[in-house]
Amino acid sequence: MKFSIKKGDTIQVMSGRDSSKTGKVLMIFDKKNRVLVEGLNMVKRHRRPRKQNEKGEIVSIPQPMHRSNVLLYCSHCKRGTRMRAKIINDKKIRICAKCDNGY
Repeated sequence: MKFSIKKGDTIQVMSGRDSSKTGKVLMIFDKKNRVLVEGLNMVKRHRRPRKQNEKGEIVSIPQPMHRSNVLLYCSHCKRGTRMRAKIINDKKIRICAKCDNGY
């Protein structure tokens, strides 16, 4: 299945504990239909010390979320919207379905 979301896009989360928050896509997992978003879906992990003089710590890391929970964020509409493809000068571009502005 082809993704309409690409690395570096700004997205808005539509469901879950981070709903209505926006963030930048860091990575896409095609096979699992998941996206990794900067600063969202954070989980705490306990790290054990690797060296003798080092301390263990609790770190927060982002976890991937399913792509059905996110929409592309339109900066003109100020909300998550579906995208539509348009061909201009033999080049396919993504535009907002509501306001017809490019992403």
